[in-house]
Amino acid sequence: MKSYVNDIRNLLTQGKSDEVISLVDRLIGGGEGEGLGLARLYYLRGNAYRQKGELGAALNSYLEAMSLEPDGPAWEAYMALQQVMEFYDKDRYNP
Repeated sequence: MKSYVNDIRNLLTQGKSDEVISLVDRLIGGGEGEGLGLARLYYLRGNAYRQKGELGAALNSYLEAMSLEPDGPAWEAYMALQQVMEFYDKDRYNP
């Protein structure tokens, strides 16, 4: 499992988010991620979706990760993404 996580991180660094999503979906579907490993996979998939700009899918992946590991890194990523989505600067939209 650890080598998969490193491979996924490398793919994310290279901007290959579609490959990350495909790989993570195969690992989850194949039952290869269990316990905290599964939470990490959902978290990394959320990062890939965020990188692609698919924010709703990213939030859903973070929620899955949080349901498995409430104190994991997905909570912080979820909250940060929520703040980005809720940001509104009235001066930029009403000059």
